[in-house]
Amino acid sequence: MGNKIPFFTIAAVAFLITGNLIGAGILGLPVNTGIDGMIPSLVAMVVFGGAMFFSAVVLGKEAIESREENFNFPSLYQKYTGNIGKWVAILANMLILYGLLTAYLTGGSTIVCKIFDISEGFAKLVLVAIFLLLSGLTLSGNRIIHRFNAILMILLWGSFAIIVFIGQRHVDPVRLTHAEWGFLPVAIPIIVTAFHFHNIIPNVCHSLDWNIKAVAKAMLIGMIIGFLMNAIWIQVGIGMLPLAGGETSIIHCYQNNIPANVPMAGIVNSNTFTLFSMLFALLAIATSFVANGIGLLGFNRDLLFNFLKVKSNWVVNCVTFLPPLVIALLYPDIFLKAINVVGGVGIVTLFGILPCIIAFMKTKRKAVKVTSIVLLILFSAVLLLQLGEDFGFIDIQPEQDEVYQNVMDSFQHKALPMRPEIPGLDCAQQ
Repeated sequence: MGNKIPFFTIAAVAFLITGNLIGAGILGLPVNTGIDGMIPSLVAMVVFGGAMFFSAVVLGKEAIESREENFNFPSLYQKYTGNIGKWVAILANMLILYGLLTAYLTGGSTIVCKIFDISEGFAKLVLVAIFLLLSGLTLSGNRIIHRFNAILMILLWGSFAIIVFIGQRHVDPVRLTHAEWGFLPVAIPIIVTAFHFHNIIPNVCHSLDWNIKAVAKAMLIGMIIGFLMNAIWIQVGIGMLPLAGGETSIIHCYQNNIPANVPMAGIVNSNTFTLFSMLFALLAIATSFVANGIGLLGFNRDLLFNFLKVKSNWVVNCVTFLPPLVIALLYPDIFLKAINVVGGVGIVTLFGILPCIIAFMKTKRKAVKVTSIVLLILFSAVLLLQLGEDFGFIDIQPEQDEVYQNVMDSFQHKALPMRPEIPGLDCAQQ
């Protein structure tokens, strides 16, 4: 079981977990969750946050049993599900890491270009510049990140607090009453991504001396803090942004893969908000890119060195960074789409479905077996919905006119006070 772990150490690891949760995915949360509304999104966050905590504990127990710092998830799944599980895990991990790097590149370039009104002709140059910066930081290794991690986290959370404080002044409570449960599947993949920190579980277990109680406590605290930050950000974003009508609307941003802080900066129209909004976004993207880039470098090095017998760091670097760059250059507007695929396919498979299978196979406790079956069905439903949407079998794309009319009907039905008309603004933009 290990020695008793001081609470200060547990809290420090919990903040590390929160730092991994607050990645670039948070930039898209108000857009995807705004379509279905505040209340449905909070319900989904509670459900899937709990589900991701369950899978994290399952993987934590496995990591503690092995006590290996370089814990290998494909090998773990091979142990319980054979070669099929191993290769599913490998493909899912590749999808997660390559998908996230692509999302970070497209998201970063979109933010810079939109906020500084850079023309499309120079957008690819911005993307390449961001790529060179982020890949250079990643190749420098853990040294820079560990050396400046505390400063980066202070800047990240400090800028978050500032933009939330300023943004609250522009929140319209009426917008928080919108609820469209039929569009909840739009929000679930990015919510799953917002609770993903499972890659660092082996490090968490090692830092807490392989003590499962301390590990579970740190996970719970870190996820609760992450939940609160995500919930506050969603509340500000949904309260600030009109649902439909105009380039600052949630529907427009969803259809054009635009991070939430871009229209929020346009609505606030404050240099202070724009500065800290961009600082928060770029720090979230940079820290996430480096963390996942280091993970992908290690994954590809192991694959090339040990399986393909190609022992060249230059080849490893090219295989790691060139595919995301090429995809981002070909499809520069896939920020939200990439995160949805990562969450709805990669994360629910590798860190949702497979851990539930392990829990079902291993436990003798009836309550855990029932929970694992329920969550297995839940994660599988998300996977099927995302695959159905990706392959065109399911269409849950919201339309501006349809959503706007539903909102107007809802407001009238609830007899909620509407904001007074402002000359020169369409009522949907108010």
